[in-house]
Amino acid sequence: MSDDGEPHGTAGRPMLSALLHGGVGDVVAVVTRYYGGTNLGTGGLVRAYGGGVQRALESMPRAERVDLVTVTVAVDFARVPALEQILPAFEAAIDARAFAADARFSVRLPDAQAEPFRQAVRDLTRGRATFGVAVG
Repeated sequence: MSDDGEPHGTAGRPMLSALLHGGVGDVVAVVTRYYGGTNLGTGGLVRAYGGGVQRALESMPRAERVDLVTVTVAVDFARVPALEQILPAFEAAIDARAFAADARFSVRLPDAQAEPFRQAVRDLTRGRATFGVAVG
């Protein structure tokens, strides 16, 4: 946080306050002021900097950040339809599949769902599934 030459507490603090109360994370704000000088006064500077960030936050598109992992799972062929059927419950999607002695799937899903997914697959296969994980 910096006031960068403005009177103390008139730039950085109002901008930080707008960010902290804006309901967002992983955001940085940079405001460039072209007019004002002593005409704005300290209250005007606070409104200009804080208000600029508030207006930007109001118009900014928002999306929830979800950390994803890729889980590889190998099951016998008889369990493939059941495995595919449980994927939506874990917000999971198949990235790749390979068929050889067994059926191997690369499944991308939210990190928080990885362990419940593994447990569901274990239950589904009576403990016969094998797993691998790659962070994605």
